[in-house]
Amino acid sequence: MESKVILFRCSQLGKLMTEARSKSESISETTKNYLDEVYADKFLGRRKDIVNKYIQKGLLVEEDAITLYSRVTKELFLKNETNLKNDFISGTPDLYIGESVTNATEVIDIKSPWDIWTFLKHKREALNNDYYWQLQGYMWLTGARTATLAYCLVDTPLVLITDQKRKFMWNAGILEENKVTDEVFELIEKNCTYDDLPLNDRVHIIVIPYFEEDILRLQTRIMECREYMKKTYRLS
Repeated sequence: MESKVILFRCSQLGKLMTEARSKSESISETTKNYLDEVYADKFLGRRKDIVNKYIQKGLLVEEDAITLYSRVTKELFLKNETNLKNDFISGTPDLYIGESVTNATEVIDIKSPWDIWTFLKHKREALNNDYYWQLQGYMWLTGARTATLAYCLVDTPLVLITDQKRKFMWNAGILEENKVTDEVFELIEKNCTYDDLPLNDRVHIIVIPYFEEDILRLQTRIMECREYMKKTYRLS
């Protein structure tokens, strides 16, 4: 089988950097499972795309989230469409500050939580490990030495609100809208829209510095994963 240079996506670097339970192993089961997906995609033409309501919302509200972030920071940002790569990784930062995306001083990644409870949980909890490595990757690709992770609470798209209403009626065995559904629908809409909240309360920002030591660790792990894939999948 013809070999390819495998570039790992920044959004998946956290899976590479998961530590194995046993000190005798350098690659964890989580990493191995992810490498199965990479192999199936790159060499067998089979991509494991998992689409759920959380991913759907993130994709559908991307521009709304960028607009919200721009309003809160009082800077105009436009979605970056340039994909970057080096000898190890590839990725497309959402936003950047600087002359160009390849000469950025700061990269910005926008996340759109599903609802207000998810948003508040992110504000309370420690930095998500997957997002940490994703932003380290973006800084590596762009030359930036600062990254911003911005959680933006934006309205759920109407199509997903309607889907929630349909599911309620289906699960409740209700065939026609009535007084009960009206009350539930009102609550669903209330929980999915946030225009009544102050803008600053709808954006949570975490600033992440660049760590050269972690980039070196990442390079080492990527080389280990490539060697593992060569042996496991008998790549030339």
